[in-house]
Amino acid sequence: MSDIDLDELADELSEFAAPEKETGRAPRDERVIAGFEDIQRFYETHKRLPQHGDDGDIFERLYAVRLERIRAQEDLCALLAPFDHQRLLSSELAEPATEYGLDQLESELVSGADDVRVLRYVRTSAEKRAAEEIADRKRCEDFETFKPLFERAEAEVKAGLRQSAPIEAGRRGVEAGDFFVLGGITLYVAEVGEPIKTTGGEPDSRLRLIFGNGTESNLLVRSLQRAFYNDPAARRLLPTASGQLSFGGEMATDDIESGTIYVLRSQSDHPFVAQHRELVHKIGVTGGSVESRIAGAASEITFLRAKVDVVATYKLAGINRSKLEKLFHRLFGAARLDITIPDQTGTPVQPQEWFLVPFFIIDEAVQRIKDGTIVNVVYDPKEAKFVDAPVKRRKK
Repeated sequence: MSDIDLDELADELSEFAAPEKETGRAPRDERVIAGFEDIQRFYETHKRLPQHGDDGDIFERLYAVRLERIRAQEDLCALLAPFDHQRLLSSELAEPATEYGLDQLESELVSGADDVRVLRYVRTSAEKRAAEEIADRKRCEDFETFKPLFERAEAEVKAGLRQSAPIEAGRRGVEAGDFFVLGGITLYVAEVGEPIKTTGGEPDSRLRLIFGNGTESNLLVRSLQRAFYNDPAARRLLPTASGQLSFGGEMATDDIESGTIYVLRSQSDHPFVAQHRELVHKIGVTGGSVESRIAGAASEITFLRAKVDVVATYKLAGINRSKLEKLFHRLFGAARLDITIPDQTGTPVQPQEWFLVPFFIIDEAVQRIKDGTIVNVVYDPKEAKFVDAPVKRRKK
């Protein structure tokens, strides 16, 4: 592998730099702060840190990963320190103290079970009503029909094709096909019934809501909207704005009006690829459909002569496709996959567009290209993260 010329790479990256702003935070800092606020809202709602685990809600698991990554980077901790009034950045943070911890509560319930005169805890009427509206669920008998929708939504969130947005006042509309996160659980609006008149004379509709834990409910629209109001951490899962990565400015003759960045994962049985399948990705840009581009993957050496899975796609507008693809390949040049695959004639060939890079790093690269901060960093394959770019050397 040849050494990368940092000056040459910096020149290429400079084409994607955003105009400098005299005031305000960098877009990347705004994203980090917004992401940290999501974690803070989860902590306030659930009185605990987000945790890993396949049984947890997708957003709790994403928040847990995000918090770990923030804690691991000193610059992010320094950025967020003024906002961290709950001390979430401290790795020694214990679960917040409550009136009754789980162990203590279990102990008291067992030891005092024979004393029915002791009233341990009584919820207020308001708490009961709020809990009943959401907790009055039943088992969803046909959940297998909806399970693929939840899996797809989770995959789209991880791939950046969906984003979570706060449910703002005045924008709490509910339509069939909507996804929300309420009380830490993802829910899907399967049906919206015919309009009905409430006792107050205002229109409402009965819903069929499917929850990610396999239950369902028939809340009224207004009851669901009230639940959104009572849950500051409630979120609407929205497709990104057409999934489009748009760049301003006039297009040159070799620019294209549209295109797609695609990220692929190989199904190859090559020992190294099979062992590191979650990290081995192909990054490319096409002006046609991704489906057409990968149609013959099993027979093409550029696809390792194996079928591929599409991990993510990003739409483009007004950018030179060739330059963008070269930028990705130079950016991750130090992590290029070093394997040899025989072509149809048995001649050994080394594919050039596969990289040993985690997907979240590729996604971060796309966002940095979009907001212009890509010019400030380089990829460190040993640390598997972007680091500050070295100061550009002056040419003599």
